[in-house]
Amino acid sequence: MVKINVWDVLAWVALASIVVWVTLKIIGVINTPPWLEYGPIYSAAYVAGWMVHKLKTVEQEIHEMKQFKQETIKQIHLVKENCARKS
Repeated sequence: MVKINVWDVLAWVALASIVVWVTLKIIGVINTPPWLEYGPIYSAAYVAGWMVHKLKTVEQEIHEMKQFKQETIKQIHLVKENCARKS
């Protein structure tokens, strides 16, 4: 089951708002003053930070899985050695 995080939802909303804003801006529906033009940049910065955080989380999980794999291999070798000694 996939765990939904509030920060993930916020990041997707920010990303969707950027896409909608850019589309409407290109079509010419939105005519904003220059100071408001930078609003989507803040959303993009948040999304970039969110992606970096997600990558670090995945990196940590992969590292833990590799450690588990190495420990499992060591245990298998120990069992093989014990079986070889007893026979």
